[in-house]
Amino acid sequence: MEDLDKLQTHFVEATAAATSLDMLEVIRVDALGKKGQITGLMKTLGGLEPEARKAAGQALNAAKEAVAEAIEERKLALQDADLDHRLEAERIDVSLPARPAEVGHIHPISQTVEEIVAIFGEMGFSVAEGPHIEDDFHNFAALNIPPEHPARQEQDTFYLPERADGTRRLLRTHTSPVQIRHMQAHEPPIRIIVPGRTFRADYDATHSPMFHQVEGLVVDETTHLGHLKGTLIEFCRAFFMVDDLPVRFRPSYFPFTEPSAEVDIGCSHEGGVLKIGAGEDWLEILGSGMVHPKVLENCGIDSTRYQGYAFGMGIERLAMLKYGIPDLRTFFDSDLRWLRHYGFVPLEAPSLVRGL
Repeated sequence: MEDLDKLQTHFVEATAAATSLDMLEVIRVDALGKKGQITGLMKTLGGLEPEARKAAGQALNAAKEAVAEAIEERKLALQDADLDHRLEAERIDVSLPARPAEVGHIHPISQTVEEIVAIFGEMGFSVAEGPHIEDDFHNFAALNIPPEHPARQEQDTFYLPERADGTRRLLRTHTSPVQIRHMQAHEPPIRIIVPGRTFRADYDATHSPMFHQVEGLVVDETTHLGHLKGTLIEFCRAFFMVDDLPVRFRPSYFPFTEPSAEVDIGCSHEGGVLKIGAGEDWLEILGSGMVHPKVLENCGIDSTRYQGYAFGMGIERLAMLKYGIPDLRTFFDSDLRWLRHYGFVPLEAPSLVRGL
């Protein structure tokens, strides 16, 4: 038992001297583990006489409890010390000024829409909106798009399941259906722009299944092609902030306008960088034309009395050209780093007076 007393004293003193939980665990295993020294003595009890076994067992149990109690007390003390040290290291000085909050940024799409609205708003246009889910009449038929037109095909258009009457609705492929609905609901004169989301089955660096367009419509008794040209020339120069920006109109074809024209702006490539302005090259940015008489008649407007013009452009394309964004897909990646780089300061509403 003298050896047991020395062993108990050794482990109690070692426990008191332990300076970390790892050291304490080593002591516990050495004393009380499966191969520990006190545990080893417990295994020798079977070879003793009954009376000696009883006395030795009591002494070993007392030593075991004493060591275990010492280890538990030291463990609590070390845990408290660790907590105090961590709290001291993580102390916060509440008297210091607060860290500046993360500043949100306006997405380039939202900014570009606001710039477009600001420009056309100064020209007297109002903003019209409509549903994203359309029927065949408003999306195709009323716009003089024939049944065999490629735009109606399954690989280009997102159709919804067939309804009980055999018809199928679809996600609008352009914002032109809003023009149809507006003409059906309002008498001329009409002067609107229609910004909004559109959907087509296409995806690459310059196309997305969901994208944004803005279209314009003017219908009255006196408007003509010269008004269309003047409107779009002024818009292009204001949007790209180039006062002498060259703008040209090329004959084209759209089912819903006649005559129709593609609009190009001047540009140049200097050192592999695209520059908007006077140059040797041209860049197509939008389509336009005089509203087809059949479209007016489909909306209940007398085409012998009224005429109008319409135009449409992709908002992502305008943003990419103006702000040097190379890939359309990054608009929808939800990457905060990208938004911090290309985003805009909140609450700075675009204006022709204060600048876009």
